[in-house]
Amino acid sequence: MDFEKLMEKTIDETVQGSNLAVRPNPENTKKLFIESYGCAMNFSDSEIVASILSKEGFNTTQVLEEADLVLVNTCSIRDKAEQTVRKRLEKYNAVKRINPKMKVGVLGCMAERLKSKFLEEEKIVDLVVGPDAYKDLPNLISEVEEGRSAVNVILSKDETYGDISPVRLHTNGVTAFVSITRGCDNMCTFCVVPFTRGRERSREPQSILEEINDLWNKGYKEVTLLGQNVDSYLWYGGGLKKEFSKATDMQKATAVDFALLLDMCAKAQPKVRIRFSTSNPQDMSLDVIKTMAKHQNICNHVHLPVQSGSNRILDEMNRQHTREEYIELVKNIKGIIPDCTISQDMICGFPTETEDDHRDTLSLMKVIKYSFGYMYAYSERPGTMAERKLEDDVSFETKKRRLAEVVELQRAHGLYRTEQFLNQTVEILIEKESKKSASEWSGRSAHNTVAVFPKEDYKIGDFVLVKIHNCTSATLIGNAIGLSENN
Repeated sequence: MDFEKLMEKTIDETVQGSNLAVRPNPENTKKLFIESYGCAMNFSDSEIVASILSKEGFNTTQVLEEADLVLVNTCSIRDKAEQTVRKRLEKYNAVKRINPKMKVGVLGCMAERLKSKFLEEEKIVDLVVGPDAYKDLPNLISEVEEGRSAVNVILSKDETYGDISPVRLHTNGVTAFVSITRGCDNMCTFCVVPFTRGRERSREPQSILEEINDLWNKGYKEVTLLGQNVDSYLWYGGGLKKEFSKATDMQKATAVDFALLLDMCAKAQPKVRIRFSTSNPQDMSLDVIKTMAKHQNICNHVHLPVQSGSNRILDEMNRQHTREEYIELVKNIKGIIPDCTISQDMICGFPTETEDDHRDTLSLMKVIKYSFGYMYAYSERPGTMAERKLEDDVSFETKKRRLAEVVELQRAHGLYRTEQFLNQTVEILIEKESKKSASEWSGRSAHNTVAVFPKEDYKIGDFVLVKIHNCTSATLIGNAIGLSENN
């Protein structure tokens, strides 16, 4: 398989785009075209941006050519994601030659990383806005409309956008993201997130519960609690997590950690499925797993990025866990929730990685047997500690081979895990029409496994009991036998 195609097949949302549109406000006269690339947080941020700009007279549109303002929400996690954005800017430029009044802005992590340099590199770009500056968009747009370029990439110490009700974009009306934290303190040497999204800060619990209640009232059936590192969630009425030591005794006594927040969310709406992403092995508490076990509406799935199976490489990555600690954590998770599915992130070809290190990764995978995973060849990111301190000394061909071996093993393990559902009845939340057949629905189980089955008289948003009779390495195939009692 071609290496670029292999990369695309292993990437979840890192280079996927979505142009978004919602029901227009008849009083708005301007049109916004917004496209998102990268992690789920970027897609969530785009909903915040749409909400802010709706109050400034913008309705979203799916037609690029009719837009007054075009925004692209960007990702910097890998070079391929950045190159995808630059290609999209070429497309915008072609449209702008026909419609010179159209303004173009770059949002998100790529904007934060490149800052004003973006205006020099991409002549088409009129404004550059970092992830913590979206509330300044009305002012920045005013500057652009007056003929000046505009940049705001200042990182905040306390912004969570918890006071903004997101406009749900490109939605199926069934599932939604709810952001609970922003930023990251972990400083993995390969990652740009601490530099593009700043330090960790958590959103006030009541605003999270109010958003979940609002989603339930609007007919949503599932929410994903979202953060770069959800297990670091900590609300004590203060600011950054690292300042918790300065909190008062009362603040410490009434603090809400992630296990407690998860419990509060599950109790607030017992019929809403609750998921969360992403976890960090060094921060995950077994109290979280015990909370999952206590509530039927919390999904039995943990996305637990490991990145490598080699202790030496984990140390080079500044991951604050060892191979042994990771395996012990998974063992303890399975001890509390035996059928909990585990998924992974894996980097192949990190600087100095040897064949022995690579074999350690493969052997770790054989121990865990992940249900699914997101696997990548290492891509050096400017400004990271790895870029500054380590030579990218693993050849392209070696990265390609190692990634192929990891993907092949994951497919085998994925099939092993899906086969465990054969002849079982699984509850599936219908999310959309199957990509492969207009006569079938597609949805996910509580284990985050995709299932497809004939439509019959069911509809999007139904919880359906499906008897599984076949599977692939990533998909369950079955027939619906009735509605679940959770409807």
